[in-house]
Amino acid sequence: MTYLTFKTLHILSMVLLFGTGLGSAFYKWMADRSGNVAHIANTNRQVVLADWIFTTPTVIFQPISGLWLTYQLGLSLTTPWIAASLFLFFLAGACWLPVVWLQIRMKNISAIAVAESTPLPEIYWRMLRWWFWLGVPAFTSMVLVVALMVFKHIPGVES
Repeated sequence: MTYLTFKTLHILSMVLLFGTGLGSAFYKWMADRSGNVAHIANTNRQVVLADWIFTTPTVIFQPISGLWLTYQLGLSLTTPWIAASLFLFFLAGACWLPVVWLQIRMKNISAIAVAESTPLPEIYWRMLRWWFWLGVPAFTSMVLVVALMVFKHIPGVES
């Protein structure tokens, strides 16, 4: 596989990762704001599914492809923009892992509420606040990773 092909896959993977995360967060946030328990439960189910189908593979592919591209260019992992990107990517991951757990728990809690025709319990809303506040540094980190991907400088190489 050529460098440009792999670079294209790396960029497309980041777009998929970023877009799925932002889209899922938007639709989940809007569903939760609606207060409609059936809508919330359905959206939670779809968000968890999207994480498995789209986010998880891209989270695995991103560091592998990024490290391969770094190796192909003969760059060190201590190159400032690479080190910053890796740090930010792993910071986002450290926030994303508990978010995944929270999403699965909220999916289960909302499904039970629908099955029992009850309102969502207070624990759901506490989890939602944690989900939101963990998403802030994760999203910000990914925006910065994208910016570093675009604005990096490699002497002698056109980005």
